[in-house]
Amino acid sequence: MNIRSQVTVLIAGIFLILGLAAILVGKLVIMPSFAQLERADAATEMLRIEHSLDQTLEQVALASVDWGNWADTYRFVVDRNPEFIRANITGVALKQLDVNALLIINRDGEVVLARDNDLKSDRPLGLDLVSRATLPEDFPWRANLRDGRPARGLLNSNRGVLLLAASPILDGNGGGAARGMVLMGRLLNDAVVAGIAARAQAQLTMLSPNAAPAAEELNETEAVTRVFKPFRDIYQRPAMALRVDVPREVTLRGKAAVKVAAWCLLAAVVVVLILLVVVLNRVILEPLGAITRHAVAVGEGGDAAPLGLRRNDEMGVLAHEFDRMVQRVAESRMQLVDQSFQAGFAELAKGVLHNLGNAMTPIGVRLANLGERLRQAPAEDAEQAATELHGGQCDAARKADLEEFLRLACKELAVTVRAAQEDVAVMTRQTTVVQTTLAEQMRAARNEHVIEPVRLTELVAQSLEIVPDACRQRLTIDTDETLRRLGVVRLILQNLIINAADAVRDAGRERGVLRVSAEIVRERDEPQLHLQCRDDGVGIAPQNLERVFEKGFSTKSPETNHGIGLHWCANAISALGGRIWAASDGPGRGASMHLLVPIVTREPVSATGAL
Repeated sequence: MNIRSQVTVLIAGIFLILGLAAILVGKLVIMPSFAQLERADAATEMLRIEHSLDQTLEQVALASVDWGNWADTYRFVVDRNPEFIRANITGVALKQLDVNALLIINRDGEVVLARDNDLKSDRPLGLDLVSRATLPEDFPWRANLRDGRPARGLLNSNRGVLLLAASPILDGNGGGAARGMVLMGRLLNDAVVAGIAARAQAQLTMLSPNAAPAAEELNETEAVTRVFKPFRDIYQRPAMALRVDVPREVTLRGKAAVKVAAWCLLAAVVVVLILLVVVLNRVILEPLGAITRHAVAVGEGGDAAPLGLRRNDEMGVLAHEFDRMVQRVAESRMQLVDQSFQAGFAELAKGVLHNLGNAMTPIGVRLANLGERLRQAPAEDAEQAATELHGGQCDAARKADLEEFLRLACKELAVTVRAAQEDVAVMTRQTTVVQTTLAEQMRAARNEHVIEPVRLTELVAQSLEIVPDACRQRLTIDTDETLRRLGVVRLILQNLIINAADAVRDAGRERGVLRVSAEIVRERDEPQLHLQCRDDGVGIAPQNLERVFEKGFSTKSPETNHGIGLHWCANAISALGGRIWAASDGPGRGASMHLLVPIVTREPVSATGAL
C-alpha cells in the first residue's frame, strides 16, 4: 500500500473514530442528560401536584376552621337547636363550602350532626363515616378531639377517598374550652383531580392502591416519563396513588438535534476528508510521488531529468537537494569513467612499454655493436687499395703489398659481415617480439566497449563547455524538442560544434546557428539513433562530401588544421558500430552531419533509447 492510500485510510480512520466518539457521547452523555432533565422535570411536576393537593386539602381545612370557630356551632353542641340545622346545614351550604360531608362531634366522640351530599345531584351519598353515631374507637384523631387540635388527611370511604379536615369547636373568638370538632370531607373524584392537575399544569391520573406501586417510582417509555406517588390515609393504610405523565419532548428534540448534528458532522467529515486528501495530495503526496518516481528512475536507468520543483517548503528543498545529488553522482560517474579509462590506458601503456623496452634493449645493443664494427671495417681503405691496384701504376713490391692488404681486408670484412648477419638475426627476432606484443594489444583493444548512459541535452551542454570560447561565441545551439523526448546516448560532439563554428566563420558571418535534432529509426531490425547537426555555414562542395572524413583532408588552412577531427569522429562512430556522413546543398548553403549509432534499450524502443 502506497503512502497516499495509507494517509487516506489513516484520515478516514481518525474521522471514523471521531464519529463513533460523537455517537457514543450522544448516547452516553447527551441523551442521558436529556433523560435526567426529564426525570427532574417529572419530579418537579409531582411536587407541584403534591402542593396542589395540599392546597385543596387546605381549602377544606379552612372551611372546617371557619365552622369550628363559630359561636352558633359552639352553642349547637350543647343545645342542639334544630333551627341551626334548618338554617345552616343545607345542600346549598355544602356547595358553597365545596365539601361532600359535614360532621359535628362532641368531646365524647358522639356524632351530634352528620350530613353528606352529592354536589351535582344534591342527593345523599351514603358515606359510612356519616352513618355512624359515634367515632370508631380506633379513629386516629380521638387524641386531637380531646386536646382540641386540628387535623387533616385522607380517608378511605365506601364512596372513595375523602380529603378530610378537622378543627376544634371554639367560642367564636378562638378561645374557650373545645366542645368537640367539626369534620369536613371532600371526595377526591375526577373533577377534583382535574382541578389539581390544572393548577399544577401537569397530566395527572389517580390510581387505586392495587394498581400502583407501594413506593414512589419513576418509569420511562419512549413517549413519556411517569412518576408514581402513593399516599396513605389517616389509618396509615394505602389510600391511593397519583401518576404524573411528562411527555419526553426534551428527549425527542434531543434525538432530533443529535441526529441533525450527526448528519452535519458526517457531511463535515466528508468535506474535511476530501479537502484534507486534496490538500495533502497537492502539498505532500504528489511531490513525494514525483520524488519517489524520480528516485526509482535514477535507480533503474542511472540518469533522469531534474525534478525542477519550484517550491519554498521542505519538499522543494528535498527535490533541489536530490537534483544536486543526482548531478553530483553523474559528475562523479563521468569522472570515474574518465579516471578508469586513463588508469586502464596508463596500465596498458605501462605493460606495452615494458614489453617493448625489453624487446628494444637487445636491438639497441646489436645496433651499437653493428655500427661500431662497420666504423672499424677497412672498407674505404680496401676500396682505395683496389683502385690503386687497378690503375697499374705501382711497382711489383707495392702491388704485392696491396694484394696482401686486400686479402687481409677481405678476410676482416667477411668477419664483419658474419657478425652483422648475427646482429640482424637477433634484431629480427626482437622485432618479431615487438610485432607480437603490438598484435596482442590490438586484440585486447578490440574488446567490447563500455557503454555509459548520457542524456543528449546534457551532452550537448557538456560539449559546449569544452569547445573553445571563440567557437562557442560564434554559434547559437538550437536543440530540437526531439532531443528532450529521447533517452540517453554516448557520443562526443565537440568536433562537430567546432567545425560548424569554423564553417560560419568561413562564410564571413560573426554568428550562426547549429540546429541539433535526433530521432529513433530502425535499420536491419535494430534501433538506431539518428543524430543530425545542421549549420548555416560555408557548406561543402559535392566532390568533397566523401573526402571530409579522410585522414589529412581539410579545406581549412594546414597551419591550423590537420584534417584529423572528422576522421577521428568517423573512426569513433565506426567503433561503436555506426556510421557518419555529410550532406550539403552546395557552397554557401550550409551543411549537415548525420550520425547513425546503434542504441541499447532496457525496454522496447518507442521514443527513447540509450547507448
